[in-house]
Amino acid sequence: MSTGHVVLGLLAERPKHGYELKREHDLHLPGARPLAYGQVYATLQRLQRDGFAEVAETVREGGPERTVYAITEGGRAELTRWLEQVEAPAPHVSSTLVSHVVVATMAGGAAGDYLLRQRAAHLARMRELTAQRSSGSPAQALAADYALQHLDADLRWIETTMKRLTELKEEIGA
Repeated sequence: MSTGHVVLGLLAERPKHGYELKREHDLHLPGARPLAYGQVYATLQRLQRDGFAEVAETVREGGPERTVYAITEGGRAELTRWLEQVEAPAPHVSSTLVSHVVVATMAGGAAGDYLLRQRAAHLARMRELTAQRSSGSPAQALAADYALQHLDADLRWIETTMKRLTELKEEIGA
């Protein structure tokens, strides 16, 4: 995820200050890592430097002075360009699941036991996400669906790997 592009998307609705951008990011992207306030302001500075955002006004609403940022025409063009890009599928497997199984097998460990524990952890997380999906906002349901699909794929891989452990041990020489 490009934080800058997400911030541009949030600014496309209307001008906002940093606290509002952080709050909306965390609300609308519930499956993402929450943004730190420092990251929001660093991102706004980069967007401003690159001509994608500008200071719209400075307001004082009974508290500290807040700078409100707006997306520029260049920012809208950049956001449109980013939204039209297709994400390239990952070329390599970089899952810690794969690493755990291979290393456990090489080290003479119990890869099967690890997979059973991991399967239980995945199922528990899937139950949590299913509950969130049915009781949350549409954005939370969307994030939960995404996570559930990935966990389901991991579970299918775990089942396949459990069946192939003997072959893997022979190949590695464990």
